[in-house]
Amino acid sequence: MSHVPQIKIPATYIRGGTSKGVFFRRLDLPAVAREPGDARDKILLRVIGSPDPYGQQIDGMGGATSSTSKTVIVDKSTQPGHDVDYLFGQVAINKAFVDWSGNCGNLTAAVGAFAIMSGFVDAERVPENGICTVRIWQKNISKTIIAHVPVSHGEVQETGDFELDGVTFPAAEVAIEFMDPADGEGSMFPTGNLVDDLEVPGIGTFRATMINAGIPTIFVNAADIGYAGTELQKDINSDAEALARFETMRAWGAVKMGLIADISEAAARQHTPKIAFVAPATAYVSSSGKQISAGDIDVCVRALSMGKLHHAMMGTASVAIATAAAVPGTLVNLAAGGVERDSVTFGHPSGTLRVGAAAEIVKGEWRAKKAVMSRSARVLMEGFVRIPGDAF
Repeated sequence: MSHVPQIKIPATYIRGGTSKGVFFRRLDLPAVAREPGDARDKILLRVIGSPDPYGQQIDGMGGATSSTSKTVIVDKSTQPGHDVDYLFGQVAINKAFVDWSGNCGNLTAAVGAFAIMSGFVDAERVPENGICTVRIWQKNISKTIIAHVPVSHGEVQETGDFELDGVTFPAAEVAIEFMDPADGEGSMFPTGNLVDDLEVPGIGTFRATMINAGIPTIFVNAADIGYAGTELQKDINSDAEALARFETMRAWGAVKMGLIADISEAAARQHTPKIAFVAPATAYVSSSGKQISAGDIDVCVRALSMGKLHHAMMGTASVAIATAAAVPGTLVNLAAGGVERDSVTFGHPSGTLRVGAAAEIVKGEWRAKKAVMSRSARVLMEGFVRIPGDAF
């Protein structure tokens, strides 16, 4: 009996922020996968090791969490004034599904470095020593992101002393600017309200702030759903009933935001919207044992990604948090003290994060101008990934 041999695909495995994923240059992919379609999705699923009914992704590069089941495709940009096009695919763990509906803010920190290493940034724009500004076109959401990547001796600097809660070791700091991060035209509050009553049949009605900034996100008050806002992963992810309630709330919120027409469609849109809960600044002990005092933060935030509480905070959700905090009257702003602000430091399960944001009223609608945060990135492995030749 003959068997199909494996094929090799050039790839780089990179940590970006508190996530990691498999990065590809678009033209390195098999020809059938260079454009959207079933073949591309099948290849990425096989690379990551999905669908896996055991939920472990043992036969692939995925790490069995939403933070480590990610793929990125980068190409020379076709957009004027940009260096690279960045396309993100969130790979489901136990389903044959790749979600292309949103960005990954954490892996954005690695896109700039990968672009420089791949020769997508013109050589004359890469300093011998200093900061290289990489202009990224985020294809999932059609937005501009600017990454400020440190360079030493003409090469990307990855080591440094910048510490990021949720990442064990320090590395070089990468500053990221998300330009005009709201999704689509008009108000970044799709219902037209800063706070809505979100009715969830069979569960209840909850006050909610629904925002399209960074990534579509639904914020509710922790106290309204029986939480303190200081929970860690084990407190939520071990409770199947709680996770099911969150998913139901997320589905009804997606309908109210106009992202889907019926809650049945939420299963095919796992990456967006996110659902999060907020509470006033409260002391707690992070997942690493670090003591976080109420004075260290402005607000507590916990967010779910792909059906589980995130171990830290998604980069795109961080943009949503900072932007909502900058708009007086949102649940995030009220939990953070209800004052005007251009930055917010929030507590998450792994520690704290400070994000700057600016929002303004334009023609009667709130618009996000930009959000700024620091992350780090490091190449973990480079070479080839292998998949069976009949995988697609």
